[in-house]
Amino acid sequence: MRRWVGLGLVLMGLVLGTDLSAALAATEPSAAGNAEVARQQEGEKPKAAPAGEKKAPVQTEAIDKAAQKIGGEIERMGQRASSRLGSWVNARVFAGISWIKLAFSFFLLFLVVLGERVVRSVLQRRLRRLEVEGRAENWQAIALDACRGPLTLFIWVYGVYGALSPLFGHFQRPDGSNLIHSIAGRSADVGGTVALIWLVYRLVVMVDRQVKQWAASSASSMDNMLVPLVGKTLRIFILIVGGIIVIQNLTGIDLGPLIASLGIGGLAFALAAKESVANFFGTLTIVFDKPFQVGERIILDNHDGVVESVGFRSIRVRTLTGHLVTIPNEKVVNSAIENIGRRPHIRWLTNITITYDTPPEKVERAVAILRDVLEDHEGMHPDFPPRAHFNGFNDWSLNLQVIAWYHPPNYWDFQDWLQRTCLEIMRRFEAEGIEFAFPTQTLFLANDDRRQLKLQMLKGESA
Repeated sequence: MRRWVGLGLVLMGLVLGTDLSAALAATEPSAAGNAEVARQQEGEKPKAAPAGEKKAPVQTEAIDKAAQKIGGEIERMGQRASSRLGSWVNARVFAGISWIKLAFSFFLLFLVVLGERVVRSVLQRRLRRLEVEGRAENWQAIALDACRGPLTLFIWVYGVYGALSPLFGHFQRPDGSNLIHSIAGRSADVGGTVALIWLVYRLVVMVDRQVKQWAASSASSMDNMLVPLVGKTLRIFILIVGGIIVIQNLTGIDLGPLIASLGIGGLAFALAAKESVANFFGTLTIVFDKPFQVGERIILDNHDGVVESVGFRSIRVRTLTGHLVTIPNEKVVNSAIENIGRRPHIRWLTNITITYDTPPEKVERAVAILRDVLEDHEGMHPDFPPRAHFNGFNDWSLNLQVIAWYHPPNYWDFQDWLQRTCLEIMRRFEAEGIEFAFPTQTLFLANDDRRQLKLQMLKGESA
């Protein structure tokens, strides 16, 4: 009975990836020695970790130690059973593997499959319960959903490796090398690392959610651009770091000195990517400086239009003619930007011209009409009253200048008010007999009533 309890503790160590040799020794004082004897009888030598091997989510050495103890215990029980029931009990199937040990490995594989199904079922039921309770978008639901795939991969990778570990010692060569064991261990480390990286990658959605909530509480539409920007940056960083870790686990080579030694190549890469880096930092400048918002109308590099999107490399502006213009971010931050969307008002500046034959009294009346029409007009701000003055003599007209400011700066409302105002001015001028001037030229001929032509005859000298 004590042996079976010890075997159960070793099995727990195999599944959990921990070394329960102390507990095994307490349960069966001679079990460790017997396992070592059985291992030596098989010609198996202790496996030394490669010098350049990197850390993995679960150290396979702990699984190997537990597998050695299990394998030794199975061999010992097989020998005792064959002495009592016959040699068929401990018969070898292939490569010196007894059918008892092979059956035990298949039993462990069954436990792995069963455990993975149980874990998946528990997670799915918990997610369904949260969905029914209306908490499908809370942190717990997001974390559980992110863990489902990586946790399944993690259980499969280390579960299959642990289940087959008792068999690896039989493939050891006389020189002490074990290709099957090395490939399996390296694959388990890579699979576990991929599962961990996958988990971290999927948990980025929690950061996305937090940034999205912050952006939604902000009045700036530019903050909404931080959501994909932060998410993409974190995901790219995780993939790069994860790729380096996987390569190190596959090759056992420390890539740090190798990357540091690529100075010339890094310089060439930096020069080649100069524009891309400049555009990326231009994006950061736009995001944090906020010279404009998505949806605002701007004038940039002779392009007048509405900002549709801001990306890592460029912004897209929909011009008033309907064309989509793409402008690199590096050029955006180095150019003058006229943000029409942030103007506090729309100014109306115009010159109304009347004919030169208008008497001074009617000129004064025309100015009074303009001031009366614009007084307390729609969209007037108390700090910006309208102005109307007779301010100059043109080549062919008398000039009346009008300035008015319309609040708020809604363009189409401004156009409707402007139309009503212009029509009212025309009606009032027509009623007063004030004529608008248009480009004309007056030709004065000599000998008219106001300019008499004088001729003088010169006497010539007589012969």
